[in-house]
Amino acid sequence: MKSIAFGQYYPANSPIHRMDPRAKVILTVLYIVCTFLCRNTLCFAALLLSAVFLTVLSRVPIGMILRSIRPLIVILTFTSLINVFMTKGERLLTPSWEIPLWGAHVWRIRIFAEGLWNALFMVVRIVALLIGTSVLLSYTTTPIALTDALERLFSPLKKIKVPVHDIAMMTTIALRFIPTLMDETQRIMNAQKARGADFTSGGLIKRAKALLPVLIPLLVSAFNRAYELASAMECRCYHGGEGRTRLKILHLRVSDVFAVLLLVAFGVGIFFLNRVGILYTMK
Repeated sequence: MKSIAFGQYYPANSPIHRMDPRAKVILTVLYIVCTFLCRNTLCFAALLLSAVFLTVLSRVPIGMILRSIRPLIVILTFTSLINVFMTKGERLLTPSWEIPLWGAHVWRIRIFAEGLWNALFMVVRIVALLIGTSVLLSYTTTPIALTDALERLFSPLKKIKVPVHDIAMMTTIALRFIPTLMDETQRIMNAQKARGADFTSGGLIKRAKALLPVLIPLLVSAFNRAYELASAMECRCYHGGEGRTRLKILHLRVSDVFAVLLLVAFGVGIFFLNRVGILYTMK
């Protein structure tokens, strides 16, 4: 549970850490767009290299990045199997295996080369998406800086009475308390295991029932934390964003603008690389 990337900040002195948080939010959005623009082998190779480059540039330990990918192994495996067995193409790699289901219905299993390519591309896309967003936001941006960035970026919406500051604050608090709730869940599970609880044996229904003694204390703890946080904010005379001053004033630098333009150029390059038909291109 400690491998969850959301809400975890790793202090370091890297170029990404020193960037303006508004630029990092924009870079994150652009990077997500780039991941979905990729269609062929060259594009995904460039996307994977960009994820490695961001990891090295952020100076976040590679072990921490890999641990954040570990919870997605089930999703990656399921996505890969779906693409391998469900994608049809022209290059058949295996004979057609027929599995009778019921009556006259037969499920034919055939593996095409296009399915293997799609599975590989989906894995690269998900991994690069996780690495890019966690490096640009979670690991290199504090929750306070993220709140200020979101509020400043959406400040034009204040003219139409949208509570921008409240939305930004709620989003940041939610991200901040994800690791805390994960640690609380682990402590409750350890306490229940010490009392003889078993969370690993049995079927799915039995495991779900075994989690009830964990969910109830977790909900009580979450409501208590929310109440304590609200009381602390009221005691400090917090009444929203009206009239508030900031300790740190955000300033966009030339390097921030250059980074945004560089990622835009990367997206344009991805768009044109899609026209180069090398090895395989997704349909």
